[in-house]
Order: sequence, then C-alpha cells, then structure tokens
Amino acid sequence: MFSPSRFMAGLGLALLILLSVTARADSVDGAAQALHLFNYVSADYPATVADGKVIDEAEYREQLEFLGAVQGLIAGLPERPERAELTQGAKALLSAVEQKDDGAQVAHQARQLGAKLAVAYEVSQAPIITPDATRGAPLYAQYCSVCHGNAGAGDGPAAVGMSPPPANMRDASRFDRLSLYDVYSTLGLGIEGTDMPSFADQLDDRQRWDVATYIASFTADPKAEAVKTFNLADLARQTPTEVLVVEGPKAAAAFRAQRAQPPQVQRGPSQLLDYTSSTLDKSLAAYQAGDHEQAYDLSVAAYLEGFELVESSLDNVDATVRKDTEKALMAYRQSLQDGLPAAEAAEKLAAAKAKLKVSADLLGSDGLSTSLSFISGLLILLREGLEAILVLAAILAFLRNTGQQSAVRSVNVGWGLALLAGLGTWALAAYVIDVSGSQRELLEGATALFASVMVLWLGVWMHDRRHAAAWQDYIKSSLVGGGGRFGFAVLAFFSVYRELFEVILFYETLWLQAGPAGHNAVLAGGATALVLLVGLAWVILRGSAKLPLAMFFGINAALLCALSVVFAGHGVKALQEAGIFGTRPVPFFEFDWLGIHADAYSLGAQAVALLAIAVLYGRSRLSEKRRVAAV
Repeated sequence: MFSPSRFMAGLGLALLILLSVTARADSVDGAAQALHLFNYVSADYPATVADGKVIDEAEYREQLEFLGAVQGLIAGLPERPERAELTQGAKALLSAVEQKDDGAQVAHQARQLGAKLAVAYEVSQAPIITPDATRGAPLYAQYCSVCHGNAGAGDGPAAVGMSPPPANMRDASRFDRLSLYDVYSTLGLGIEGTDMPSFADQLDDRQRWDVATYIASFTADPKAEAVKTFNLADLARQTPTEVLVVEGPKAAAAFRAQRAQPPQVQRGPSQLLDYTSSTLDKSLAAYQAGDHEQAYDLSVAAYLEGFELVESSLDNVDATVRKDTEKALMAYRQSLQDGLPAAEAAEKLAAAKAKLKVSADLLGSDGLSTSLSFISGLLILLREGLEAILVLAAILAFLRNTGQQSAVRSVNVGWGLALLAGLGTWALAAYVIDVSGSQRELLEGATALFASVMVLWLGVWMHDRRHAAAWQDYIKSSLVGGGGRFGFAVLAFFSVYRELFEVILFYETLWLQAGPAGHNAVLAGGATALVLLVGLAWVILRGSAKLPLAMFFGINAALLCALSVVFAGHGVKALQEAGIFGTRPVPFFEFDWLGIHADAYSLGAQAVALLAIAVLYGRSRLSEKRRVAAV
C-alpha cells in the first residue's frame, strides 16, 4: 500500500496532475490537498538531507516540486485573512528546503503550516466516530494484506515484482512521522505512480479511520505505560515524533499505544448525529464540485451509519420527529438523484440539518436514560420479532391442528438454523468482514421481499384448503411431503433470519448509547419483550386449537396475506434506504408497523401484493365453484 520512502510522493504527483487539468481549488478540496503536501514534506524531507548536503537527489527534487504545488494551491483558495500568512509561510518553507536546512526543523515548520491551514479553512483531521482497530483488522486483511502481508511487513503474495515495493508498515522510524490522518487520507486518495489504489469507493469514512488505526498498531507497544491520556483529536492529527520532541519517550510510547487503540468513548446519539451532519456536508461539497455519484454515496452513508442507528431510540421519544427527520434526509438525497441545482440541494440539506438538530436535542449528548434504555430494549425486540412470531405461530398451529408433526420438526429446524445463521452473520460482521449499512439494508430488503412472496403463497394455499372437503382431498392426494416440508422450513428460516440480524445490530448500537449505567435496563427490556413474544405465540397456538377448521384456515390465510403486504412495504423501504433506488413522497397516511409509508414506490409494491392476492383469491373461488359443481 505505502511506498517505503515515497509514502506521500505519489499523492503529490497526483496533485500536480490535478493542477495541470484544473486550476480550481475550493475551500475544502484545495486546502485538504495543500495539507497533504505539507505533511508529505514533514514526513519525507528529513531523509533527503544530512549536514546541509543532499543524500537523496530524487527525493529532494520532489520536495521542491511539491512545495511549488502548495503555493499554487494556496493561491487558489478563497480569500481569508490567514491566506497571506500561509502564502508567506509556504515561501519561507521552500526557501528553507532550498537552503538544505535541518530536517527536523523543516518538518516542524511544515507541520505548523499545515495546522494553521487546517484551522483557517476548517479541514477536519479527526474522526467523528471513535475508530476501532478490531473493526479495522478484517478490513485490512480483506484489502491490504495481499500486498503488505498479514503483519504489515510488505511481504504479501502480490508484492513480488512491485516497483516501488509495498511499504513495511512496521518501520517505526517512518510511521512515527505520520499521523493517523495521513494514513486515513492516503487510503481515500491512493498514491499515483504506484500500485496503491484509492479505496474511497470500497471503504467509507468510518472504515478508513478503522483501518488507519489498525495499521498504527504495527508500530505500537500495547503494554506501554499510560503516563498520559490523549484526546481523540490529538491522536488523529499529531505524530509520535512530535510527542517525543515535546514530552519525551514515555509519552511517545503511550501515544503510539493509544492511537492504535483509541479509548472507546461512549458512542452516544450526539456522536452518531454529528457523523450524519458532517458526512452530509461532505456530500454537498462533492455535489457542488460536480461529483454527483460521490455526493449520493455520501448521503446514503450519512443516513445508514449515523441517523438510522438512533432511529429506534428516537421513536421512543418522539416518533413524529423521527419521521420528519427521515423524510428530510431522504428529500435531500432525492434532490441529488434528480440532479437539482446545487442551491436547491443546499436548501434541502439545510432543512435536513435543522431536523437533525431537533433530534439531537431530544436525545441529548450523553447516554440514554434508564427508562429510555429499557423501553428501547423492549420495543426493538418486540417490534422486530412480532412479524416473525406471527408467521411461525400461524404455520405451527396449522401443522399441529392438521396432524403434520413431521412438518413441525422441519419448521423448528428452519427457525433454529435462522438463529445460528443470524448469530454467524453478526460474528462475521464483527470479527471477519465489515458489513456496511448499505449491505445491511440490501440484505433486509431482499429477504423481506422474498418472505412476502413466500407468505403470500402460503396464505393462498391455506385459503384453498379452508373447507373440510378440500382438505380431505389434499390429505388423500398428498400429505405434506418432502417438498412441502422444505417449503415450510425455508419460510421459517427467512421469517426469523431477516429480523434477527437487524435486532443484533440495533442492540449493539443501543448498548453503546446506553453506556454501562443503562446495560441492565437494556437487558431487562429485551427479556420482557422475549416473554411477551413467547406468550403471544402460546396464545395463538392455544386459541387456534379451539377454532373450527374452516375458520382457522380462513384466519390464518388472511393473516399471512396481510403480512405479505407488510413485508412488501418494508422490503422496498429497506432498498430505498440502501440507495438502490430513490423515493417519491405522496400524500398518504403512514403506519410503520404495517409497512405503510407515504411513498409511491413502497405503496406501489403493496398495491402489487394486494392485486396478486385478489387475483389468486379470485382463481381460488372459481376453482371452488367448479369443485362444488362437479360434486
């Protein structure tokens, strides 16, 4: 990934090419590029000179070229009071390099200029959400290890023959001059002229910070004495070399250890909503720069990786605010997809951010209260489990009432496998691969639509056999055989699996939001919901046993067909949230639990489901009339 001696050189070359293509440098992109070059000089200039003499001519000339590029970038930045000072500072830095001044002095000078530029033009060098090296590890294995090796030594199987070779990321002398922000930025931009690609399309903002943190662990001693605790912003933008100069070797060792595993602050609602707001700002900047695809992708990530994770808690405080905020976020996203003028998109964003502020004020900046933690823990499982319980209870009641015990076992195997698959998916997402919000919603949407079709089929099938004579005909012709048992098992599997992974995700997020003080309340809420769901299943099974066969079949058929409509609405909404297609709000009432959303696409899917029910029931009635006539 990183060239040993040219970690930022390729990036700088890319910037020079960019300058030759366009002279535009806005307050975000131009400043960020100039900051990269300052950091490059700070990291690589010291190795090019010694005692006033050049020891690496090629590298030294690159320093001069990049400092020339920095001056062009600064000149193209919007006029601000600090720009003149930055211009003079860049000239002084170039002069120091031309005079072959001491490497440590030049590095310090470059870092100071970069810090001033970041403040003047509001270039954020710190993550909104605390990075997590454990989440970065599987991403590193997936994207980086093929070149850099499992241990980061630059000895991956694809490294053979690479020129320049992949960086040895265990080289402390090199990586001590780099900040986490430098590594994060390189992951997003790649290095021109090397085999290091940009991972901006594969890894979102949070994931790149996670990978950067994991890479930092290669040069850290996890047992270093914690002589000082550094805040997240300092861990992201400072380097171990800077800490070493100012505070000594023990502090530098502590800094390395902490930036490799930042103290996990409580991931409260404010942090998640700040992430949403910050990512939306990046989305608008990309849209104004003409990169509409990147702008849309960022708008999707802003929703899925931030706001969606507090929706459940917000629903329990004020469902209306949650709905209004969600609509505003979707309206901004749709404005990007429709290609509206940047000014109109900015208006949509301003409205969405105003709603986000209302949401943040309601939830507060600290952990959730004990009562809200309990209610959230209760409703998450109750809401997500209710549909699965209804489907399973209806199937089991039907099979037991008709004496099909072998099929009951198949259903139990189906939902049992779903539990294992859900837990396995969670384990994979937590420890092996990183499942993005978009992938999560895509999975939910696809399984919901599949379940909608399966439940509709089962409902109509039951309706066809609601009369005793029809059921007896079916019994004589074909008891529930292997194919039928398999169908019931598949439906049980998807009915449970589609809910389970989302339940795990929401509980994982709720656990962080509640904090240690609220953990017992979350567990109590989940346990209460589990008791209620088991009780509901028992009532359905017991009550259905006392119903006449025709009435039982009719009720079950109606319930399953209704759930088919619900699943269709949920499935389309999940695909919309994943960014697969847009939204088209319409004047209509909403009822989330029934999957009814005031959107043309979602309502259209439910209309198709209702039409299918009408057609299939009509066919069933005709078949019944023919059967009666034949008798």
